[in-house]
Amino acid sequence: MPIYEFRCADCRKITNHFTRKVDTETVAPCEHCGSQNTSRMMSKFGRSFSRQDIVEKYGDSTDGGADAYRDPRQIGSWVENRFDEYGMDLPDGAREMIDAAREGEFPDPVKDL
Repeated sequence: MPIYEFRCADCRKITNHFTRKVDTETVAPCEHCGSQNTSRMMSKFGRSFSRQDIVEKYGDSTDGGADAYRDPRQIGSWVENRFDEYGMDLPDGAREMIDAAREGEFPDPVKDL
């Protein structure tokens, strides 16, 4: 069930249009001014990065180089590995922070660096 985005030629605002089927002929009226003079836009999309993507971009954090932890997702992997080595469960708060960092939501102290 796609959500299409349309730009109004009259007021230049964007309208989102939900449909239950993929339809290349869908035309949505502007939700801001009511104009029928809209055209479909290319929608934005998100991308997740795999562990391999991070290693290729920043290097492997296990090599101990100066740039080993340029990305917080690498720090999360290091923490997970240490807890595994010691046979301990990762605390829920740490798990939440690591998962948030992997989604691009960094804790305030990390954002400021």
